[in-house]
Amino acid sequence: MLRAFVKFAALLALLWFPHAQAAIAISSTRFWPAEDYTRLTIESRKPIRHNMFTLDNPDRLVIDLENVELGDPLNELIKKIGDSDPYIKSARVGHFKPGVVRLVLDLKAEVKPQLFDLKPVAEYGYRLVLDVYPAQPPDPLMALLEQPESAASEAATLPYATGQPAITAVDEDKLLPAQDLSAGKSGQLPPAPDTTPNLPEMRARTLVIAIDAGHGGEDPGARGRYGSREKDVTLAIARKVKAMVDGTPNMRGVLIREGDFFIPLMGRVAKARKVNADLFISIHADAFIKSKARGSSVFALSEHGATSTAARWLAKKENEADLIGGVNIAMKDLYLARTLLDLSQTAAINDSMKLAKHVLNELGDINDLHRGHVEQAGFAVLKSPDIPSILVETAFISNPSEERRLNDNDYQTKLANAILSGIKRYFAQNPALSKPKIALLN
Repeated sequence: MLRAFVKFAALLALLWFPHAQAAIAISSTRFWPAEDYTRLTIESRKPIRHNMFTLDNPDRLVIDLENVELGDPLNELIKKIGDSDPYIKSARVGHFKPGVVRLVLDLKAEVKPQLFDLKPVAEYGYRLVLDVYPAQPPDPLMALLEQPESAASEAATLPYATGQPAITAVDEDKLLPAQDLSAGKSGQLPPAPDTTPNLPEMRARTLVIAIDAGHGGEDPGARGRYGSREKDVTLAIARKVKAMVDGTPNMRGVLIREGDFFIPLMGRVAKARKVNADLFISIHADAFIKSKARGSSVFALSEHGATSTAARWLAKKENEADLIGGVNIAMKDLYLARTLLDLSQTAAINDSMKLAKHVLNELGDINDLHRGHVEQAGFAVLKSPDIPSILVETAFISNPSEERRLNDNDYQTKLANAILSGIKRYFAQNPALSKPKIALLN
């Protein structure tokens, strides 16, 4: 009887004195600085009660974490925050009072912070996420307009870059340097892209190509057997595509994701529309449960269901990026309100299919094709009502052989050139004059 009473008293003590419970252990912390916004993530096995407020003179952001363990992960987070972050000057953490750990962020400028919880998904446990947005967000259109004439200089140093204004079918040596004679699955040189600078729409204004590197930040995407992460491969290829686009007369590229940080799917579409993009190219590296799967694929949006079971499965997997990357529901609703302005996307989908076919044909010159035709499914990132949009699965990162190629600088360059060649062929047959845009001067 006495033993039972002691157990009952111990249970009451736990119920009446929460601070007596074991502190919640922080399993991991991560820090993702970027011009768009800075993200801090605190991961644990249990949800964390929290409170956030700001202080002035100097500007500080304060987060109180209840009943958490002040251990190495939180201390490591402080060390990760450096001078390079655009919004956070420094940080410190310590016990504020019994049962409360306080995190203080010294700010460089006025910000609009968002603090929200995420439930366990994929490899992650509970996550407490802080997104620090600037009070005055950078305008991607202004950044595009302010790009100097020398923006194409990087492209001129890349193999396959087409910086000269008059490349024709017989000028193959200008387009493809001799050292790239090994390009192509058959050992043959891919055909030179159609000439585009003389097209009317190219003379009238600059064409803007939105280049989206899939995944990023909290969302690594697929992983290869040798440790490659899809988010790293896609960003490397996207940067090469942008350099080549910038090196093409009357074209300019815009990176949707410029670094290793996460952007919600609808946020990617919204940014493309903000810069008045003529085309949207989303770059990915496929994965499948069987490592033998290989080849390149190109997808467009479908309004009437997926064209195959595989396309439906892939769209479902890609659309889960928001769950893994972590989206604040309030921001997701805002993106939807700003982006889905027109439920009728038939014209954009028709143009997307034309673009996809050209890019797929070009990819077929440097790699096997997973399927010999363009497929369609309900990819959220392709749901722009007025921009032809495609998703390029460059190769299978889950295939060890293709994983090695995806990490090869020369092969990344060939992929980028194939994408650009497909874009040029599309514009050669589909003038963009009918779509009103803000004129951009070179």
